[in-house]
Amino acid sequence: MTHALNIVWNPSEGIDLGFFIIRYYSLMFVIAFGLGWYIMKNIFEREGESIEKLDSLFIWTVLATLIGARLGHVFFYDWEYYRNHLMEIILPFRFSPNFEFTGYQGLASHGAAISIIIAMYFYSKNILKRPQLWILDRVVIPVASGAIFVRLGNFFNSEIVGKETTSAFGIRFIRDKFSPRDAVNATQIANPNEAYHAIATDPKFAVLLEQVPAKHPTQLYEAFCYIFVFAILFFLYWKTEARLKSGYLFGMFLVLLFSVRIVVESVKESQGGFENELGLLSTGQWLSIPFILIGLYFIFTAEKPVKVEH
Repeated sequence: MTHALNIVWNPSEGIDLGFFIIRYYSLMFVIAFGLGWYIMKNIFEREGESIEKLDSLFIWTVLATLIGARLGHVFFYDWEYYRNHLMEIILPFRFSPNFEFTGYQGLASHGAAISIIIAMYFYSKNILKRPQLWILDRVVIPVASGAIFVRLGNFFNSEIVGKETTSAFGIRFIRDKFSPRDAVNATQIANPNEAYHAIATDPKFAVLLEQVPAKHPTQLYEAFCYIFVFAILFFLYWKTEARLKSGYLFGMFLVLLFSVRIVVESVKESQGGFENELGLLSTGQWLSIPFILIGLYFIFTAEKPVKVEH
């Protein structure tokens, strides 16, 4: 089969410093949170809020994102497995059939969104001393920027890939087709990274490479769309009076971001979950609908700016 761009995607795990590897996925999270802190710092300065409260916000947001995303994956997408492996929910290990370090594989953005909303309630009440919608209207701006880098991290990890395609956008994800063990067994090369590299570049393994189908790079589709979601929210906050409408920016974020999810999910491979029981839509699409409806509610009920007469 001939692919228009014929891109073979087999990135290294990360930046090898010799004594330590900075994994690209982890690096994307660091960039996301770092940029988010910088954006919120500018917002807090504009609003006259203490930067000391920003440090607490950073901690609350990081914990809420990671915990919520993890639990979201467990309960929305893979509960049938984790109900029998409860310890693996909180520990980065697999105990059966063999003990194996897995890291925290599986993070769901819907779970992160719910967790951040809950965390912002307690943060606004106990630390910020402002209405919850005030912080939600502002924190969605760095959250939107962070979503861009999280999806780039998924791309580096060759995960959350799309359906097979013969279009010009198709990319062959070697690490999606072959597990590390499969790559080693197929090439008889002991080191998985070297085995992947051989499949991608060595003509001797051209037959193996031909087994890798081209798929939609849905991670890049989402990342590209999230750039516009971030740009719209950023513009509305800094250049208009939208920030004065309580709940408006929060609602816009929910509608824009989860509308993107619904569209991109149409070409994304199944991630599991409850879609087989409900049919018609994927799990990600079903989960996105309530967020969009809530977003529309906040957009249409947002308080208009109060004009101050001089």
